[in-house]
Amino acid sequence: MAKARTTYVCSSCGYTSAKPLGRCPNCQAWNSFEEEVPAVTTAARGGAYGGITGGRLTPLSGVGRREEPRTPSGIPELDRVLGGGLVAGGVTLIGGEPGIGKSTLLLQVADKVAAGGGTVLYVAGEESLEQIRLRADRLGVKAEIQLTRDTRAEHVAALMAEHKPALCIVDSIQTVTVEGDGAPGGVAQVRDGTALLTRAAKETGTATVLVGHVTKDGTVAGPKVMEHIVDTTVFLETVGSYRLLRSVKNRFGQAGELGVFEMRGEGLIAVENPSAAFLAERPLDVPGSVVAATIDGQRPMLLEVQALASKTPYPNARRVVVGLDARRVDVVLAVLERRLDLTLGGLDVYVNLAGGLKVPDPGLDLAIALAIYSAVVGRPLPDSVAVFGEVGLAGEVRSTTGSIRRAEEARRAGYTRLIVPPGLDGHPDGVKSVEEAVAQVWGGAPASGRKPRAAAERT
Repeated sequence: MAKARTTYVCSSCGYTSAKPLGRCPNCQAWNSFEEEVPAVTTAARGGAYGGITGGRLTPLSGVGRREEPRTPSGIPELDRVLGGGLVAGGVTLIGGEPGIGKSTLLLQVADKVAAGGGTVLYVAGEESLEQIRLRADRLGVKAEIQLTRDTRAEHVAALMAEHKPALCIVDSIQTVTVEGDGAPGGVAQVRDGTALLTRAAKETGTATVLVGHVTKDGTVAGPKVMEHIVDTTVFLETVGSYRLLRSVKNRFGQAGELGVFEMRGEGLIAVENPSAAFLAERPLDVPGSVVAATIDGQRPMLLEVQALASKTPYPNARRVVVGLDARRVDVVLAVLERRLDLTLGGLDVYVNLAGGLKVPDPGLDLAIALAIYSAVVGRPLPDSVAVFGEVGLAGEVRSTTGSIRRAEEARRAGYTRLIVPPGLDGHPDGVKSVEEAVAQVWGGAPASGRKPRAAAERT
């Protein structure tokens, strides 16, 4: 019989190696490799397939259609991200930095579900029951929640089978242990614990939420197979004073949905109008400020693109970009210099997406162009203007994804003049180029400090 080959797995990212390494080449973590001995295959036990016969086959036409029932979480922003609510038997993995509010949000959800008549099982692996009680008092939790400190996966599965709760929260999956070798938080323990709890959730119809640690690069710690086992993966991240809940995988809905929350003394409070929140501090009648309609994930929002141009004291002008794709900003700068003959060589240019968001959206190109142009010539945009559109190398303005939703969000916020690509319903006079966009905003020909390049070449 062939000897089982030992492999070594990184506990941070799941990278496998034939030998232990001091530093993981994938996530750069130090001393993170753990030994893992694979199970003996059926072929090694005897025969090509170990004497096992095939199972029963079911044709697709013989499989019934069933819509998975959903339980509202009581928090509309969370239901939006999950695609309508918690799915019975569905397993959700939520990740985020320590202290960002994962436990706070889930305790609020537990209160809402329990108040609606559902049984909630809360597995406390990282905090004492007294700590959870203190947080519940601060959040104003009144409903009855069943708590346990037993983090053995077999025992948690037994509790789910016995009580059949509507919701089970495991905080966190890295503290769950499975009978066998390995310390809690190890690769094998996290993988096997996730698989066992997922199987229990499917059998009992319990909506299960697993809290996962994150590595220094922001990904969920543990083997990557853990994210393949669960049905939904969401991340909670910090943006200024707000918390963004973003879905990156969803078997029961559309991935990419975004929810916006604000951390207050009473917990995480949903922000119903993110556009108004991110534009609340926007200065008026200031050159270089443009309202841009963007889409983050699947959610349309209005954000402020800021630009500042100043004479450089250095031999080489600086280009500083915050919150946007720096390479796309370089393309827009080149288009402005070539197509609008705008002098930028002796200017430091700073471009910022206000609010702390990072949005790599090509639809922000036109807003970036108008913000830079406004900062250079010193002419502010009218307060009623909102902008979106992609800019090509020829200076043309191209259509973007979700144009209708962007325009509807801008109109809902009260912006009556939209500078958009051509072909959008209700805007047949859309701009075809950056030159037309400048003329439509301020009227007349684009301002520049010298003769247009095309005219100079003709003479």
